[in-house]
Amino acid sequence: MTKPIWQWSAVDTAAAIRKGDITAQEAVDAAINRMMEANEAVNAVTVDLSDSAKRAARRADGVVQSGVALGPLHGVPITIKENVDQAGQATTNGVPAFADMVAAEDSPVVANLRKAGAIIIGRTNTPEFSLRWFTDNPLRGLTKNPWDEGITPGGSSGGAAAAAALGIGHIAHGNDLGGSLRYPAYACGLATIRPSFGRVPAFNPTGAEERPPTLQLMSVQGPIAREVRDVRLALSVMAQHDARDPWWVPAPLDGPRLDPPIKVAVTKTPAGIACHPAVAQAIDQAAERLANAGYAVEAVDPPLVADIAACWRALLFTDTKVMSETAMREHGSDDFNQVLDDYVAASNIRDLDGYMRALADRTRLLRAWSVFMEDYPLVLAPVSQVPVFPQLEDLKGTARVKEMLDEQSMLYGVNVLGLPAAAVPTGLHDGIPMGVQIIGPRLREDLCLDAAEAVERGTGILTQQLWSRT
Repeated sequence: MTKPIWQWSAVDTAAAIRKGDITAQEAVDAAINRMMEANEAVNAVTVDLSDSAKRAARRADGVVQSGVALGPLHGVPITIKENVDQAGQATTNGVPAFADMVAAEDSPVVANLRKAGAIIIGRTNTPEFSLRWFTDNPLRGLTKNPWDEGITPGGSSGGAAAAAALGIGHIAHGNDLGGSLRYPAYACGLATIRPSFGRVPAFNPTGAEERPPTLQLMSVQGPIAREVRDVRLALSVMAQHDARDPWWVPAPLDGPRLDPPIKVAVTKTPAGIACHPAVAQAIDQAAERLANAGYAVEAVDPPLVADIAACWRALLFTDTKVMSETAMREHGSDDFNQVLDDYVAASNIRDLDGYMRALADRTRLLRAWSVFMEDYPLVLAPVSQVPVFPQLEDLKGTARVKEMLDEQSMLYGVNVLGLPAAAVPTGLHDGIPMGVQIIGPRLREDLCLDAAEAVERGTGILTQQLWSRT
């Protein structure tokens, strides 16, 4: 290949190392050099692990020479978000008070990546408590979007997405409670998959207590990458069994084949919220590419999205008030506390009776989608009703935060449902990435990724346009 190694896909990099065309040291050095060149301008990687990565690369090359069977990511450089446990590193979650909370062991997702041979070159930035669509905190500072510093790189996996877009590692780890994989991918022109509930094992040994119930149901771990095939490869690695997560589901990654043509419901205003013309154009582009690939595309709104969004707000922020608010208020910055106030104001905090009824009603919402997806296995929808937000837009007051929550209804609605959803770019609008999400039935990430690849074939690898700018 004539391109520098940091621009290669994870699939090609792993294959080249297995075949001996390049060494793990060459792959890691290329990613580290790219980090030294590009990271300072955006502040995506906040913990530089170059030294340990180089040692790991030398060991990886020794394994190649020994002839032992190699893992699917052997020698591939990656990044890990600062809100999951990585042995020997602090799980800061963007909070200064947690700067010394060093993990003694890896979380399942990190352990699985290491078992597959991946080499961690750095840890990436996240907002305080990973609870904003903007990546800024008083410990690490602001992360910028490499396409345009005036817009957010997304949150909470904004550091992960900015790093991946710049070529700092072939795969970035992230997680998704309210769109924290899909929104950063949307903002930075990348691909991702929000896995189904139970697909990727999750657990932080540093946690003082178990997570609130709805976080257990709605938060998932997953990969962000520049190409859909890399997302698929990384998901297969992340999804391996770990006994520390009793909710993990031993389901195959490839489900039964559906008779063609697979029907796709296309929605531009799933919760009745106005859709920006650029978003509508992205939906149309993706729908056309799916139709050209043989999908049966129809304009149909999925059920109860506004109710689903209201359920997410009520459950999450009731949980937060009961189990997390005291620590958040104590350790969060003034900006964080302002945003939290505005989130709470835009939500319907429940008493015990109301919370139990809302949690029970979640099954009604899932049932409606389960029945709908018997006819339409895939839903093509906006990631957001509007183009990427300007930086720190959520500091503009309660009314604006409520409006932003409305604009993201389908984004975090997926988390209530526990369904998989891929995000994939469709192109640029005024130099800013645009994209869509493709939602599938539970544990059918394969269907989402197949459709995302069909969209990607029409777009190309969007980050190549970013690299050509510099």
